[in-house]
Amino acid sequence: MKDTTFVLAPDSFKESMTAKEVCIAMEKGLRKVYPTARYIHVPMADGGEGTVQSLVDASGGTIHYKEVSGPLGHPVAAAYGILGDGVTAVIEMASASGIHLVDKQTRNPLCTTTYGTGELVQACLDQGIRKIIIGIGGSATNDGGAGMAEALGAKFLDAEGHVLARGGGALDRLARIDVSNMDERLREVQFIVACDVTNPLCGKHGASQVFGPQKGATPEMVQRLDAALSHYADVVKQQLHKDVRDLPGAGAAGGLGAGLMIFTQAVLRKGIEIVIEYSGLRNHLTEADIVFTGEGGIDFQTKFGKTPYGVAQAAKEAGKPVIAIAGFIGEGIETLYAEGIDAVFGIAPGASDLEQLLKEGPGNVERTSENIARVLKLGLFADRR
Repeated sequence: MKDTTFVLAPDSFKESMTAKEVCIAMEKGLRKVYPTARYIHVPMADGGEGTVQSLVDASGGTIHYKEVSGPLGHPVAAAYGILGDGVTAVIEMASASGIHLVDKQTRNPLCTTTYGTGELVQACLDQGIRKIIIGIGGSATNDGGAGMAEALGAKFLDAEGHVLARGGGALDRLARIDVSNMDERLREVQFIVACDVTNPLCGKHGASQVFGPQKGATPEMVQRLDAALSHYADVVKQQLHKDVRDLPGAGAAGGLGAGLMIFTQAVLRKGIEIVIEYSGLRNHLTEADIVFTGEGGIDFQTKFGKTPYGVAQAAKEAGKPVIAIAGFIGEGIETLYAEGIDAVFGIAPGASDLEQLLKEGPGNVERTSENIARVLKLGLFADRR
C-alpha cells in the first residue's frame, strides 16, 4: 500500500507563526505517527497580511526590500516578493502605506498617502516584472490611489496649475490630472488585485464613510473626504473617461481599488482565489490523501473568504477530506462542516495568557497534529480511502 500523502495548507497564525512555520510544525507532529508519509507544504494566505511571504514560500521566490515613503511621508522599509517564475511580483500595500505605520495620535486620512505603494510598484517595474499581484488590505489612506499614481508619474493639479499636496483632503481642489509622464511600462504589466470588499468609492457604503473612522477620521473629516473622492471621481470621468464611482471594490483601501482601476489595467479578485491559483494548491490536491489547513482563529466568519474556507472548497472539488486547526475556535463553526471542512481542532492546551500561547504556538500545533494523527491511525482515515 502506498504511503499516505498529506497536503499542509494553513494560513499564518498572526503574531505567532508564518504559514511556512505552521506547515513545519504540522509535519513534525504528523511524522511522529506517519514517519514515512509524504508531506507537501503549501503555505497559504487570503490576500491580506502574510500574502507576500506565503506566495514566496510556496513558489520558491525571494523577498526584496525598498525604502519608500510611508503614509505620512516618513521613510519606511517595505517588502515585496518575486515569485519563483521570476516575472510575477507580489505586494502588500500595507507594507508601505499600512495603518500599523501610524499611531492613534498621528492617524489622519486627510494627509496619509499611497505614494509608497506606487514606489513599490516602480521597484517591481525596475526588476522587469510582467505581472503584479497586490493585496490592498490594512491601509491608513483615503486618497483614491492618487499618491500611488503620482509615484508612477501622474500629476494632480489645482486650478492654478500647482501640484496638490498628498492625501485625500486635497482632492477637493483637483482641477486637472496629467498622465502624460506616467511610466509607459505600466501598459505592459498585468495587475491582479486581492480585494475582498465590494464597497463603492463614494457615498453611504463608500471608502470614507465605512473605513474612514478606523483610520482616524472624525465625522466632519468623513464628510470632507467623501466629498473630495466624489469630486475626484467626477474629474476622472470627465478627463480620463473612466467611471469608477460605483464599481464594486473601488472603495477598498481608501479608494486605492479605484486608483488601480483608473491608472492600470487592474482586475479585482478575491484574495484567497489568487493565492490558491499562484500557490499551485489545486495541483497538489490531486496527490493528497488528506488536507490540513488552519489559521489563528476560526469561527462563523471563516466562510466569508478566509483561508481555511478557500482551501476546503478547493479540496471539496477534488474530493479530499480536510482537517482544520486553530489557535482560537469561536462561535458558529458548525456552519463550516457543510463547506468542506470535516473537523476543527483547537491547539490551546488550557488556560493561559495570550503572550504565552503565541510564544508556544509551534509546539502546540505540533502536539495537536500528532494527536490528530493518532486518531487517524485508529482506522478512521483508513475507512475513507
